[in-house]
Amino acid sequence: MKNKAVEYFLSGGYSCSEAVIKAATEEGLIDENPEMLIKIASAFSGGMASGCVCGAVSASQICIGAKYGRSDVSGEKIGNLSAELVSRFKEKHRATCCKFLSRGFEHADPKRKIHCQKFVADACDILEDMIKNKS
Repeated sequence: MKNKAVEYFLSGGYSCSEAVIKAATEEGLIDENPEMLIKIASAFSGGMASGCVCGAVSASQICIGAKYGRSDVSGEKIGNLSAELVSRFKEKHRATCCKFLSRGFEHADPKRKIHCQKFVADACDILEDMIKNKS
């Protein structure tokens, strides 16, 4: 999954959040409407266009919600899974804040995509592991 997501992200056709959603749906990790989820994920690109939470992390949370959301499990379980995803990402990168993770790069700088591909890859690894080992 991560290779697909990184490829989509680096191709320029998809943002970090969109690439994670596209790869997750193609790999069958979630079976929701991929076109709609990609549209939703667009708003989370670049830390919600404000530098807040990393788009790859936000998209991973969208996937967790699509897979385990309240219609199927209690709010406590989805909260625990969401917290685990954030915790695991922070273990690798100390933060989930896009501004922190991409500091030193202007938004339009092509080097930023190269820098950020590791966040897309790691978010995908965590998401895939969580879904495959919690289903």
